[in-house]
Amino acid sequence: MSILTIDSVTAGYGAQDVLFEVSFHIDYGEIVALIGPNGAGKSTLLKVLAGIIRPRSGTIVFKGTSLVGSSPQSITGTGMSWVPQEENIFSSMTVQENLEMGAYLLGRDVKERIDEVCAIFPQLRDRMGQLAGSLSGGQRQMLAVARGLMIHPDLLLLDEPTAGLAPNLVQMMLEKIKQIAVNMGNSVFLVTQTLDAVRLSDRGYLISAGRIKYEDKTDSFLVNSEVRDLYFGG
Repeated sequence: MSILTIDSVTAGYGAQDVLFEVSFHIDYGEIVALIGPNGAGKSTLLKVLAGIIRPRSGTIVFKGTSLVGSSPQSITGTGMSWVPQEENIFSSMTVQENLEMGAYLLGRDVKERIDEVCAIFPQLRDRMGQLAGSLSGGQRQMLAVARGLMIHPDLLLLDEPTAGLAPNLVQMMLEKIKQIAVNMGNSVFLVTQTLDAVRLSDRGYLISAGRIKYEDKTDSFLVNSEVRDLYFGG
């Protein structure tokens, strides 16, 4: 059963379309990876799902309800949380304030939620009073994902969560994403260019020039010649 279904979505900026008739689905509890070259429309697709960009046509159904025309705040309130690749924390606020901002829609004490995300990212626990802008790159990414988890989302949208991280931190972050999906029951939509991140997923989609070119379960996806040769160097 699908938690999210996208059908024939076309969207872009101004008069310029970037996505063309995009269709895909994410099932409950799935980790789904999206790969493609720079400029293929990956981040634009996430912005459409998060309500930042309104599609020109097509349908977006989340947990049985249409999201087309919904505001970013209302989409977050339905249980979808977006963690962008850049500008994903408030640098001038403390770690704790960032986490509290992630839960602003709850409108109540969030200490229990903070304890839950710190169980996943223990490094954050001792840095509650530290300014987020002074964190290391890995710690900043942990905070961004943790903040995205504060509302207990049913679907977590992650845009390149391992970009710019050292190799050991890449593996750590991927393990945390798997932990989130298994232990918290989240579905995860993961935009990535990392082979290990695709291996983590249940299914993969390939997008190129704003169109979905190929989709399959991970094992078959990774041995597809177009996926292997063009995006993972054979």
